[in-house]
Parts: sequence; C-alpha cells; structure tokens
Amino acid sequence: MLTWEKAGLITASDAYSFFDLLTIKQLRDLTAKRVKSATILKSLQQMRAASGMDNPLLESSVFSTGKRVAFRHDGAAVEPIAGQFVMDFNNREQVTLTAKNAGSNVKTMRGAETLPELFARGVALEEDPQTQAEAIACYMKVLELEPNHAAAHINLGTIFYNRQDFAKAEKHYRAAILADPRYALAYFDLGNVLDETGRLPDAIKAYLTAIMLAPTYADAHYNVALALEKSKLPRKALLHWRAYVKLDKSGPWSVHARAQIAKILKLESLSIVSRRAR
Repeated sequence: MLTWEKAGLITASDAYSFFDLLTIKQLRDLTAKRVKSATILKSLQQMRAASGMDNPLLESSVFSTGKRVAFRHDGAAVEPIAGQFVMDFNNREQVTLTAKNAGSNVKTMRGAETLPELFARGVALEEDPQTQAEAIACYMKVLELEPNHAAAHINLGTIFYNRQDFAKAEKHYRAAILADPRYALAYFDLGNVLDETGRLPDAIKAYLTAIMLAPTYADAHYNVALALEKSKLPRKALLHWRAYVKLDKSGPWSVHARAQIAKILKLESLSIVSRRAR
C-alpha cells in the first residue's frame, strides 16, 4: 500500500471507499504479475490522455501483457505506453470479470444494492453481448440511486452507441455532460454520435470541447481532424493531424494521420502554385 501511495497510484486515507478498494484490488493483481508501479502509473496517465476516462482501472477491463498494462475499451484492447492495439488471447489474464468467468462471481453480487457494487457489476457484465441486458439493468439502478452518476451515463451511452441506437446514446452522453461538465470523454462520445448522425458542425464543437478539457486527448484530435476534412476544412484539420502524430508516434492510426498531413500539404502547395500562375 505504501509503495502505491508513494507512486501516486492511490491516495493515503484512514478509510477507503468501495471504489478505492476496487482500485487496490486491480493494483494488487497487476503487481502479482510483476508489473512495476511506475509502469502502471505511466499506463494510467497515457490511457487517461488517450480516452478521457477519469479512472481507467475501473472504467475499462484491465490485463497485463508481460510487464505492461493493457486496457480493453470500446471493443479494442490497447497498450497505451506503446500506443498499440494488442490481442487478448488469454481471458485468464484479465483482471476485470469476463463473460467466461463472470457466472459464479455475479451470483455472489446479485444481492448487492449499494451504488458502487451495482456500478462494478455493470462494468463486469457489459463486455459480453449476452450479459449486456443485465449490465444495462445495473446501470439503470445506479441512476435510480444517483441520477447524476456521469460514469453510468457514459457506459450506458457506449452500449447503445455500439448497438447503433444513437438516440439513446446521445441522451446518456448529454446527461453525463450535465452531471459533470468537465468530463472530456462525455464530449468525445457525444461528438461520435453527432458525427454518425450527420451533424458535423456540432460534432466538431463537441470534439474541440473535449480537447480544451484534455489537450493531450489523442483520439479527440484524430476524430476532429476527420470531421474537419469532411467539412472541407483541410487547414484546420492539419493542425489536429499534427497534434495527433505528436501524441501517437508509432501507433496504427499514426500512419493514416501522417498520410493525411502529406496529402494536405501537397494540395496546399499545388494551390499556391496555381494562384501564382494566375
């Protein structure tokens, strides 16, 4: 515990909340797999910057990849230090409950009525489509107990977004923003819904708000660059493509971002030559 406190992974306290205890469990399990505290801290910092999450240890599934940490978020497994997607072949590596091992654990949690327990159960269940209905029920119960629970709104929004039920997703993302106006992830997710439903100007505003709140939010830079290009604003898009490649120097999406930079610069050069010729 003292090591984690010194590393800045947890805050010293005389009494820990249920969420604190869940975080401590994740740290204990990662440490048992010989992942260093400094690596965990760096992974959390990078994941916060990349995803807008407040606490990736609780808001996503976590597992070790050798001596590093990976997070399963929005259907993909990401190793944030390297900025790479990874394959999660071994479900036993996962720290958060998966569909394979959730059964017996969920049975012990069905009687849980406290808000933290319900939220934790929802996180454990939402990964598998077969248990998502129960995850939705958990999150809805959380919102009955605390209507302004931003993270529950975010997670519900993501389930509905993945089901392409964009109206319900938007409703929950906007509720998360009302509950916590400084929640960068909520603006980013709202931007995705607005983009999907053809409201590009509003999507761009949402992405830019996420960036204002979290300037190193790589995915927000990437998505707003795409939206700006679709809006025929390549010069503005260029600023965000450049910001993205500074944050993601070697990831798979960095290749596309660099290609877009080269394309825009080439078009700008041709435009300048054309104007001079006239």
